[in-house]
Parts: sequence; structure tokens; C-alpha cells
Amino acid sequence: MKSGQENCGVFGICSSSECVEDIYQGIDFLQHRGQEYCGIATFDGKIHQITHYGKVGNTFPDPELRTLTGTKGIGHVSLRERQPVMWQSKMGEISVAFSGNIINASELIEGMKDRGHAFYRSYNVEVIAKIIIEAGDIVSGIGDLSRKIIGAYSLVVLSQEGIYATRDVYGFRPLILGKDANRYAVSSESRALQNLEMDVVRDVRPGEIVLVHNKGFQTLQQLDSPRKAHCAFEWAYTASIDSIIDGLFVQEARNNLGQSLAQRDIDEGGLEADIVAPVPMSGIGHALGYHKRSGVNYQEVFLYNRYADRSYTQSTQNAREKMAKRKLSVLRYAVENRRIILCDDSIVRGTQILHKVRDLKKAGAKEVHVRIACPPLMYPCDFGISTRSYEELAARQFFRSGDITSLQQLQELEAWVANHIGADSVKYNSIDQFVNALRIPKGDLCLKCWDGIRPSTEAP
Repeated sequence: MKSGQENCGVFGICSSSECVEDIYQGIDFLQHRGQEYCGIATFDGKIHQITHYGKVGNTFPDPELRTLTGTKGIGHVSLRERQPVMWQSKMGEISVAFSGNIINASELIEGMKDRGHAFYRSYNVEVIAKIIIEAGDIVSGIGDLSRKIIGAYSLVVLSQEGIYATRDVYGFRPLILGKDANRYAVSSESRALQNLEMDVVRDVRPGEIVLVHNKGFQTLQQLDSPRKAHCAFEWAYTASIDSIIDGLFVQEARNNLGQSLAQRDIDEGGLEADIVAPVPMSGIGHALGYHKRSGVNYQEVFLYNRYADRSYTQSTQNAREKMAKRKLSVLRYAVENRRIILCDDSIVRGTQILHKVRDLKKAGAKEVHVRIACPPLMYPCDFGISTRSYEELAARQFFRSGDITSLQQLQELEAWVANHIGADSVKYNSIDQFVNALRIPKGDLCLKCWDGIRPSTEAP
């Protein structure tokens, strides 16, 4: 199985009343994390479960939702796998959903086949569910995951006791607890909790196993955590700008990253420009930060198609390019005869930003200077973002081997990328600038897609 193909979101809730509408809304608020599949499972003495191909709002008619009865349940949105999955075992019925990626899934599957297990589609979530079932109880099974799995996961398991929720021992993927007077919930992002008018309680700790039930949250076990390794890309791109993850508001992080880019331009002699503009949507926070620090007027130059999906989280390159064309149209009035600073979160393959620069220049822009919040992506992601090979990474086409170890090398890459995409200039945040902007200790972040250092090369 190829790694790095999964980008998704989980949600779970225990309520004093029927919960399906809350789950439906919860995963709808997480839709930006994956648009290919969605699913809901509820429990009322037995599990009721439905999964669909497509987005939440388009695939669950009201009569179908009414069949998902119960006061506790889980939901999922995904780029690749249909989830949740339901199993019957000696523990009773359980339903499982997770966000992340299992790097050693193929090896685990082969070992399970040798022990007599059968697989439907060899999904990552099947591997997780079978490891839990083999252990005989859910807490022991989650402990086994930490010893057997190499990769990243945030996990919810629906059972008669409630909802078991956990993060891997490094805390790669986010997972947040929330509550109000009548509901207790867990979510991949706080925005689902906030928009359901629930209070954010805290983040699930790396390696913590929490039982969510109708009386609150209970920590059942705390697995040993070698270190924190939160995915830094969550704050730059993946998460919604209205979320807070591990104590840091996404909006604050993106504003800081944009200010860092502006400060670099100031330190290197300044840049004459008429406007600073974002590539919507994730580029907005970065552009606002650049505007705040530089004083350059903020102006939208693209109209965002609210009915389009996120192009980066499409499952194929062809789908990504088609979605990118659908997503944005140029505001010619704002562009003509302007010198534009264009802010975006990252350059992966380089094709989409190339088209954006070309579109702006066709519309009459005098200059387009691209400013990128993330450092150059040099390595495929193992833990959940959809970059799969070195060949897909524009920066790696220039640096065929080795890493960027000096400002001079970074500037050489920037000049090459600018020529490649037709921009008048390109600048990135360096890794140190990125970390300083997040104000999270470097040792608490996974930066593998930039520095090549995997937080763990073996299962802990």
C-alpha cells in the first residue's frame, strides 16, 4: 500500500438525546479534511451504520438519517477509505473510524493473513480494527496499536460503553474534546465543537486513551509517549482557520507565518508592491499577516467558488488540476496594472501556482511575487498528507539530492521556482522561520516533509 494517501476527520458524541443530527453537522464542519467518502454510526443497543461516496450535505437524506437512532455515535469524512467500519466480536458490536496513515500496513496485513485473517479491501482501518479485536478488549487493543503500528492515527471506537478515543503516542493527528450541559464529544478539529455551541475542553494527549460517555470523559490509560510530533502542516494548510489545535489558533499561526514572510522582505531591502493577496482559502491568513507586518494593502484577486473542493486533497493529479481550475476566477478589476504579492501555504507540484501566476498576468498584472508560508517540501509525507513521491515535489526537481542547508541554497531554489512558475520572485519561510512563527518547540513538531527526519523509524 502506498503511504500518505489519507486525509480525513473523525467525530464522536454522547448525548442525553438522539445524536445523529449532531454527528451529521459535526462531520459536515470537518468536510475540508476529505471529500470522497463520509459515514455515520450510532448505537441504541445495537449499531446502525451508513457510509456514502460523496460529501456529507449531498448524500444523507432526512429519511436515512432518521434510521440512525441512538444517543451516542461516531462519524467520518475521508479522502480514500469508507468509514466507519463495523465488526461483531466477543466484545460485542463495535464501529471504528480513524484519521491518519499506517506506514507498515502491508507487513501487518501479510502477518494477519498468515494467522488466518481475511480482508475486504485491505484498508488501514481494517488493520486497526483487527488488532483491537485480536487483543480481546478495546483498551488492550489500543495499547497493541502503539506497539505494532508505524504511522499516525487519531481513533474513535463506538461500543456499548461509549466512545473510546485516542491519539498515537506522538500526537501526529489532532483530536479535541468538547462538552456542554447535555453532550460530550470528540473531534479532529475544534471547529466542529464550536459550531455545535460546545465548549472546547482540551486536546487528547499523545498516547492517552479516553472513554467518552454520557457522564463525561474518563482517562483509562496513558501510554508512554517518546515525544510529541504534531503535524506542522495542520496549522499551515490542513486545519480550518477557525480551529485551535494543541493550544495554538490556526488563524494566529497563519498570521504569524505571513508576518515572517513580510519581515524577510523587509530585512532583505524591501519589496515595492501595490497589493498583497491570498490564494484562497488557506492563503488568506498568510496574506493578512503579510499585510499587517508590511503595511501593503490587502486585496482579493481571486473569486473563490464556494461549491468547489480543496484541490490539494483530491485523490489524483488530474482531479487536483480540474478542481483548481473550478475553484478560482480572477478579479480583473483588482489585478490590472498592479504589482501583486501573492501568498499561499505551500508549493507541492508547482502546477497550480503556475496557473495562478499565469492567470494574473493574463489579466494585466504588472508583477507577481509569490510568498510561501511553508518551507520547500523536500520529502514525501508518511503520516497523512497526499504527497506520495519525490517526483511530485517541485523543490526536489531542483535539489535532486541532499537538503537546503544555507540561505544561498534557498535563494537558488527560489530563483529556479520563480522561473519555473513564471513569477517575478518567490520566497519561502525557512524551517527555523516557520517554527519561530508557530511558537511551538521544534522538538514537539513533525517536520519530516521539510527536513526528512521521521520522528520514529520503528514502532515504539
